[in-house]
Amino acid sequence: METMVCPMGGGATRLYSALTQTSSSPLPLPPADTNLDPDFCKEKKGSPVCPPDPVELLRQCEEALRDRPPRLHRTFIHLGDGDGAPGSPIRVMQWNILAQALGEGLDSFVRCPLEALSWSRRKHLILEEILTYRPHIVCLQEVDHYFDTFQPVLASMGYSSSFCPKPWSPCLDVEGNNGPDGCALFFDQGRFELQDSANIRLSAMRIPTNQVAVVNTLRCRTTGRSVCVAVTHLKARSGWEWLRSAQGSDLLRHLQNLVQKQAGAPTGDPEPDIPLLICGDFNAVPTEEVYRRFSTSPLGLDSAYKKLSQDGLTEPQYTTWKIRPTGECCSTLDYIWYSQDTLRVDAVLEMPTEEQIGPNRLPSFSYPSDHLSLVCDFSFKE
Repeated sequence: METMVCPMGGGATRLYSALTQTSSSPLPLPPADTNLDPDFCKEKKGSPVCPPDPVELLRQCEEALRDRPPRLHRTFIHLGDGDGAPGSPIRVMQWNILAQALGEGLDSFVRCPLEALSWSRRKHLILEEILTYRPHIVCLQEVDHYFDTFQPVLASMGYSSSFCPKPWSPCLDVEGNNGPDGCALFFDQGRFELQDSANIRLSAMRIPTNQVAVVNTLRCRTTGRSVCVAVTHLKARSGWEWLRSAQGSDLLRHLQNLVQKQAGAPTGDPEPDIPLLICGDFNAVPTEEVYRRFSTSPLGLDSAYKKLSQDGLTEPQYTTWKIRPTGECCSTLDYIWYSQDTLRVDAVLEMPTEEQIGPNRLPSFSYPSDHLSLVCDFSFKE
């Protein structure tokens, strides 16, 4: 089990240098004082054991949540395009899970009861969502319980993972925080093997920013083909559109260089077009410059969730819906971008209705984050 991590805490210089390391250099281990979540990881002869059976873990989550209202029921919309490789599709999840420190501290969800924001409840809801859909690739933002919860629990179910914290996480300003939040990428080792991994600190006009990305190049064990997966979380709030655009351009530049490097790799046959999957909370509506940069990029990207619309050209009405002291916010900020020449979208998980979400919006007793998960099935095109 190879887990790529950046250190938490420590000197700023060490953290910054670690952020740009790749899998070719050994990355530091998690903090020595990490206490694994006792609800999921029990001590056995001195070493922690997490539940290896996903069905049993899902049952455990459902039991812990037995008093909550019904979970949001969402169905997959299947798209029969017909030119993909035979075999089972690759399921990908994109989700900003809401950092625990921000949910309880800085984010001020005025219509969400404090009890619904407790970690003891939310961790079960988050794991339930992942276990319900069982993605091969899971891309998460605002992860501030990586070392004690998500890494050990998902590792026990066969997921390998990488994590990159923000250099200056706002979580660290919250009393009783669990360390910095960041981006995490998990993949099913039964389906993929890791070829390359990099943690990137995004720059704007060559100046390093507080936003990061994790990039993994994975080889599919079923088809033998490679795919490059990135997860990111761009700068939030209005007034920062220029910065998001610059961060997006920087990520596209990194990915273009990486794909070119892989295509010219000396090992075996060259693979000229390595497909890309880019998952993220872009904090940008579809009319923003950064969205245009991705949709017009020479990398040939398209947004998978447009497939839900009747014309195939329109994003969903919302991927996040919340009520803060400043008012109600219902907008589309989250995307799964894919290489449209080499990948095909087979199915997309529909969005819950306004009625399902409820008048108090998100998060809630039914749903642990203010952002909805995006889940798609992809196939390699022939």
